[in-house]
Amino acid sequence: MSYKIRRHGVRQVRTAWADGPEFITQCPIRPGGSYTYRFTISGQEGTLWWHAHSSWVRATVYGAIIIRPRKGESFPFAKPNRDSVILLGEWWDANPIDVIREATRTGAAPNVSDAYTINGQPGDLYNCSKKDTVIVPVSSGETNLIRVINAAMNQQLFFTIANHKFTVVGADASYVKPFSTDVLMLGPGQTTDVLIKGDQPPGRYYIAASAYASAQGAPFDNTTTTAILQYNGKNGIASKPIMPTLPAFNDTKTATAFTTSFRSQNKADVPTKIDENLFITASLGVNQCPPKAKPSNCQAPNGTRFTASMNNISFVLPTNFSLLQAHHQGIPGVFTADFPAKPPVTFDYTGNISTSLWQPISRTTVYKLKYGANVQIVLQGTGIFTAENHPIHLHGYDFYVIAEGFGNFNPKTDTAKFNLVDPAQRNTVSLPVNGWAVIRFVANNPGTWIMHCHLDIHIGWGLAMVFLVENGVGDLETLEQPPEDLPAC
Repeated sequence: MSYKIRRHGVRQVRTAWADGPEFITQCPIRPGGSYTYRFTISGQEGTLWWHAHSSWVRATVYGAIIIRPRKGESFPFAKPNRDSVILLGEWWDANPIDVIREATRTGAAPNVSDAYTINGQPGDLYNCSKKDTVIVPVSSGETNLIRVINAAMNQQLFFTIANHKFTVVGADASYVKPFSTDVLMLGPGQTTDVLIKGDQPPGRYYIAASAYASAQGAPFDNTTTTAILQYNGKNGIASKPIMPTLPAFNDTKTATAFTTSFRSQNKADVPTKIDENLFITASLGVNQCPPKAKPSNCQAPNGTRFTASMNNISFVLPTNFSLLQAHHQGIPGVFTADFPAKPPVTFDYTGNISTSLWQPISRTTVYKLKYGANVQIVLQGTGIFTAENHPIHLHGYDFYVIAEGFGNFNPKTDTAKFNLVDPAQRNTVSLPVNGWAVIRFVANNPGTWIMHCHLDIHIGWGLAMVFLVENGVGDLETLEQPPEDLPAC
């Protein structure tokens, strides 16, 4: 098996060669080979994570990245007594590579997972793991900083702790204005830093996560993973854990109330004069199989194959060179640079949609940005085949989430909702089910940067596109030269 390691959310300023996604910034590291990722983390503080970025290897290859305050500096809140990491994951009673290979062969959706995990363990609500539940310690009166990371493959997750409130203080390695909540909702790729106080009677309290599943009728893993928040002392160890109440799997109201609560800690430097204004749809869909295709290879509804797209283009990875190599070395024929700035057809994106719009075009194409361009992207979900909340992640950048809403984005009325004062900075935005989100960033990091849905089955179906950001002026605005040990294809 070949590997590519991605440090999710690290901006990789001028070091796109170390970003990690296969055939975007590098070719895979071959079995027996090696590659040293060299990069500097600057201007980021909080919680990120790393993971494999090839097929479904990420199901088992991931971990936390903790960026602490500089020496002599402190958190923008009182120093917590403890600092804990909660990694939410997804587990199959099978080799996950075999699961996705079978789905790729048949054109159908893959089997859903058999369990969720907290720090690698499913917890004691599953019969197979009652003895392996993770314990998170707490003492009465103390404040804990808990860093929650959703490393699941294909599932947004609700997260809570029985009888304890969260004070949210950070997300995606950026501090936010603190706010209080009983429950978190994280899409795959997102991180959230929270403070909890040990203000309950000594005992044991379940930490729990379960699915937020927004796609109507789609199968999902309807189980609950647990860990235990355990107060020190005899009373805490002896007591039976208290179970929290989690939202219903389809509770979009709770999910939306959480995602719209984020604000930057300080006044944000939001770009206002827009140079590039893009409107990008995120769609699921199906492709008709060729007349002579085997039925066993076309097991989506009505003999089709599942697919996904942005602006009706289903992204196809190159195979002989990475996009960054092809761009840097001027290699022709690897990609085109004509990704459309808007959908080829305007339609009622969240209404009744003609089946003629269900079949995208498969291509390897990028959208070019000049260095320093101020970019606004309206991300529009659609109801093609089925509507779903998509966690959209952009490599190489943090962006400001200036608005989100439901239905079709209306520039005449929805621009009044833009928050240009203190929007949150994120690297992954939850695109609401049957709705839209607007993000802005400055294209000041040269390289090839993929923007994709972080539900891994969707990126495998083509729900992705790539920005090619050109060099600016001088060394500080120019991509570094490729390292000598960059893997060859």
